Amino acid sequence: MDIQKRNQVLIVEDEDHIRRFISINLANNGFEVSEAAYGEEAMRSFQANRHHVVVLDIMLPDMDGFEICRRIREEDPEVIIIFLTASGQDMNKIKGLEIGADDYIVKPFNPLELVARIKAVLRRTEVSFKPPIQVLHSGPIRMDMRSNIVFKHDEPVELTPKEFHMVRAFLEHPNTALSRDELLNLVWGEDFIGDPKTVDVHIRKLREKLEDDSSNPHWIETVWGLGYRWRKDE
Repeated sequence: MDIQKRNQVLIVEDEDHIRRFISINLANNGFEVSEAAYGEEAMRSFQANRHHVVVLDIMLPDMDGFEICRRIREEDPEVIIIFLTASGQDMNKIKGLEIGADDYIVKPFNPLELVARIKAVLRRTEVSFKPPIQVLHSGPIRMDMRSNIVFKHDEPVELTPKEFHMVRAFLEHPNTALSRDELLNLVWGEDFIGDPKTVDVHIRKLREKLEDDSSNPHWIETVWGLGYRWRKDE
């Protein structure tokens, strides 16, 4: 991501007063803001400008925010996506996290909270992750940090950036029970202010990708009442 574009935000919201309210508050906090009221308009704007942050409403007239999120992720897996969800729509929150959202905020919200969330994510990604040249192994799982690819039985596994960093956290702390808070700190950063349930969502997706039987996991064990542990066989 071009460092010069880190303050560029695309707001995708079909309600004019909400969109303008968000835009004004972000502009007042030093962000360069673009606006879109429709999905296709949002995609054209993103393709032309490659914004670093996308604030994305789920309910739009021509396509839902989930589809926009998928399309943006295909073009740029590093873009920061924050969903706007209605109060009580827990399944939308979970679905958004599963398809790659970095965070979500529930309507109605204080615009200063949105500003704080964006700044928090930007701080977590301010320094590019440059892992040492090395490879981590555990059973059939191999993480090549030169190419940022995880392999299972020498076949590459398609992971999101957050999933990759979670696997790294596990492989660097094998046979160690990690609480949800510890995983949040290791993967999302100490200033993460979203829902801790995001850990459980990412664990479920990782089990589907890495385990032979996700319903009976061998590598990613649940530590009841605490969190999760990566089992490394001796």
